[in-house]
Amino acid sequence: MIESIPYKYVSIEGNIGTGKTSLCELLLRDTNSTLMLEEFAENPFLPYFYENPDKYAFPLELFFMTERYKQQELRFQAQDLFSDFVLSDYLFIKTLLFASINLNEADYAIFYRLYATLQQSLPSPDLIMYLHRSPEELLGQIKQRGRSYEQKIQRGYLQKIQDTYFDYFRTLADVPVLIINLDGVDFLDDRKQYEEIQRLMRRQYQPGMHYISLLTTSE
Repeated sequence: MIESIPYKYVSIEGNIGTGKTSLCELLLRDTNSTLMLEEFAENPFLPYFYENPDKYAFPLELFFMTERYKQQELRFQAQDLFSDFVLSDYLFIKTLLFASINLNEADYAIFYRLYATLQQSLPSPDLIMYLHRSPEELLGQIKQRGRSYEQKIQRGYLQKIQDTYFDYFRTLADVPVLIINLDGVDFLDDRKQYEEIQRLMRRQYQPGMHYISLLTTSE
C-alpha cells in the first residue's frame, strides 16, 4: 500500500490506447481507493461508428453520455466510508470533448444542451492526470491490444483528440492538471516507472497545467 493520496477524487485521462485503465487497475491494487472504470465495451454503436462515423456519431456519443452519467451519479451518491478516494479512468466532460470532434454543428447544439443539464449534478475531480503519448506511439499501442474496430483509427484523429484535450485544460483555473509524458515508457513492465507515477500522485499541485516527462524523472 502506497502513502495516502491528498485528493478525494482523481481522474486519469488520456487519448485512445494511452494506458488509462491499466494504470487505474494497478493503482487500485496499491491504494485504498474506489475504482470507477468507463464501460466503453458496452456501447453497441462503437464498432459501427468506426465504419460509418457520420451515421453513428450521435447515437454513439449519446449512449456514452448517459452511461457515464448513470455511473457517476450512482458512485457519488453512495459514499464509501472505507475508501480514501475515488479513482476513475475518465472525466465526464470527455463526453463533450469527443462530441465536439465527432458531431456536426446541429447535432452538437442538441447534445450540448443535454450535457449541460446532466453535468450540473456531478462533482469535479480534485486532480486530473493526463497520460500523454504521441499519436505515433498510440497507433502502436492500439495495434498491440488488437481491438478489431480500432484498427482503422488514423493518426489525424488521435491528434485532433489530443488537441481538444489540451485546449480544454488551458481553460481550467481551479483544478490541477498533471500532464505526464509517457512516450517510451512501459509502466506495466517497469516497476520504477510505475512507482514514479505513484510518487507524482502524492504531491500537491497548484491549479493549472503541470508537465512532467516520466522517462526523464525515472532515469
